[in-house]
Amino acid sequence: MTQRKYPEPDPAPGAQFLTHPFEPFHDTESTRLILGTFPSPKSREFGFYYGHPRNRFWTVLSAVFGLPLPGTIEEKKALCRSAGIALWDVVGACRIVGASDQSISATQVNPIETLIQGSKIQTVFTTGTKAYALYTKYCEMRTGFPATRLPSPSPANCAIPLETLIERYRALLLGSEPSRARPRFSAGFGRKPGN
Repeated sequence: MTQRKYPEPDPAPGAQFLTHPFEPFHDTESTRLILGTFPSPKSREFGFYYGHPRNRFWTVLSAVFGLPLPGTIEEKKALCRSAGIALWDVVGACRIVGASDQSISATQVNPIETLIQGSKIQTVFTTGTKAYALYTKYCEMRTGFPATRLPSPSPANCAIPLETLIERYRALLLGSEPSRARPRFSAGFGRKPGN
């Protein structure tokens, strides 16, 4: 899938240019799309989304949907299938320092609309402020779907107690109406680089 490049400020010292290592995870029955920003070093090492051992994403999802806490990649995929969840990230390539979303520059966004087109996805969520800001700026006009911002489950957001995180995810994931009517897609629709 072709990524789109957008002008950004100069990179932070120590930033590396990295390309997203994972394909989007979805199946024909996915109705909810959850978007992160970019995989952390621990996630890249683990080989799947939200792979840091202290990231609370999988703990929260298992509690929200009443499913066993997954450990392996296959178990995590099975949980997503059971919950109708697709996973991807907004950023397809970027300069980044470690796992710091705030250091991201030289952003190339993923073509999120190509995943949504022809799917059963009805709602789009982002995990955290940076993913929400990038999606809103670069992707929403192309997808036709506004995003709902979920609190970040990352270790950096540990000030939110686990039970509060679960309550917020439950309210947002289970209580959200479809983002909008199915959008019409057309070539060239939406924001262009530099605009």
